[in-house]
Amino acid sequence: MNITTNFTSKIIIGVVCLGITSCTLPTSESANANNQQTQVSQQIPTKNQACTLVENGFGSPGKVNVRVEEVVTGLEVPWGIAFLPNQDMLVTERPGRVRLVRGGKLVQKPVATINVTGSGEDGLLGIATHPKFAENRLFYVYYTADRNGSQVNRVERWQLSADGLTASPNRIILDDIPVAQFHNGGRIRFGADGMLYIGTGDARKPQSSQDINSLAGKILRLTADGQVPQDNPFPKNPVYITGIRNTQGFDWRDRSTLLVTDHGPSGELGRSGHDKASVAKAGDNLGWPTIYRCESGKGLVTPSIVWRNALPPGGAAIYTGNSIPEWKGSLIIATLRSEHLQRVVFNPQSPQQVQSHEVYLQGQYGRLREAIMGPDGELYITTSNCDGRGSCPSQQDKILRITR
Repeated sequence: MNITTNFTSKIIIGVVCLGITSCTLPTSESANANNQQTQVSQQIPTKNQACTLVENGFGSPGKVNVRVEEVVTGLEVPWGIAFLPNQDMLVTERPGRVRLVRGGKLVQKPVATINVTGSGEDGLLGIATHPKFAENRLFYVYYTADRNGSQVNRVERWQLSADGLTASPNRIILDDIPVAQFHNGGRIRFGADGMLYIGTGDARKPQSSQDINSLAGKILRLTADGQVPQDNPFPKNPVYITGIRNTQGFDWRDRSTLLVTDHGPSGELGRSGHDKASVAKAGDNLGWPTIYRCESGKGLVTPSIVWRNALPPGGAAIYTGNSIPEWKGSLIIATLRSEHLQRVVFNPQSPQQVQSHEVYLQGQYGRLREAIMGPDGELYITTSNCDGRGSCPSQQDKILRITR
């Protein structure tokens, strides 16, 4: 049975902490699964020294020599990449096209064209293949749809044809994810547990991030068929992690630990900047909108690193390849307005804390959106220069491979 949500956003009435002092952090505390929502008014942010606050710029220049290879050009806002067993790639373009890359070339005719609605940061976003794709040829997309005259974000399952050139819709996995012109999340990934993880934005309603009866501002977790797993932290609820403003990137440090990037505010509640990366587990609350810098609060996860100036972060991947051994285990973040690739190294002795961070490709390729490890052990990124916020070149957007 599909999850078509009846979760209605509930406004948490309370005093939101404004004008909070700058900070640094504590260890995370998991949200209480018995609490239906965190009462923001009861959280008192404090300073803590475990979080790295980057006051100026984005970090020192990277010390490791890397090489950038152009895989394909001619794309329009490529948002997500899914790798197929035969070395093909499926790529989503935000205007609503699923494209095929075969033999290192972009096939001109789209595999599928999806009727997306809206403008801004919504559209056709994330993509992921079923863990048993080789057997069933199923893949999943996150997109903005019209549902009975209202806009919703939706996760839908599709099936790729045997020749890989066309696809047809299979079923809606999750519907009624709140939508807005900005803050739509959209990253989807399958974990090692075979479950589908879905990153959503707060849809410009900050308090919805704290309401577990809303799908907004969360990482959600479902089975491949759209069921709620029995071991989710909140019974019969797809919500897995709360307190998110707008995540477009997350990856697994291990089977139960996620590294999550999140966009900081851009004016709401009198705040701006302060994008962040956090370490999170099932049931954790990442604190938006109660904390947004290197701050602590009871029951809230303090970030591991916060950038005062807006990155903001696109996709994120833990580097697992061998081509750049110095990067092994690092979190690699594609950034948009700041136009670089950020490498974050965590402290092995204190895995919640950041040991170092550095900047690569500064200003060389413009806005960067996706970051994902390929089956060949190489890191792939996409540019996002044709999204209306960058300078769209004649070759349009690209897929790049980062290697030695």
